[in-house]
Amino acid sequence: MGRPFNVQTYNNLWIDPVALVITLDPSSDPSQQEAKQREAEIRNTILAQVLDQAARARLSNLALVKPDKAKAVENYLIQMARFGQLAGKVSEQGLIEILEKVSQQTEKKTTVKFNRRKVLDSDEEDDY
Repeated sequence: MGRPFNVQTYNNLWIDPVALVITLDPSSDPSQQEAKQREAEIRNTILAQVLDQAARARLSNLALVKPDKAKAVENYLIQMARFGQLAGKVSEQGLIEILEKVSQQTEKKTTVKFNRRKVLDSDEEDDY
């Protein structure tokens, strides 16, 4: 079992990182950009708790090259943390294994289908 995460408060927000529930305090009216920034801060906090330094560096490098894949891996890691499937911090080798799993699941299969059309030959009409 992974170590439990604590509920934290950020500027009138009650945040439960395990359940990824964000509840706005009714007395405040933050802009949408601030909410996105807080969500990114929460994600980074959770990832800092579940990844070791080398794995975080690898994930940051991946985010520069393939942001969609990095986001999928982050979501996968956060989900694993939510359900207590992480025994401790994920090492770089563990992250590589997770990257391979995500790559296999999201791998696009390319298929080529030949659509052969019959072309009318003008010589056939002359035979009649």
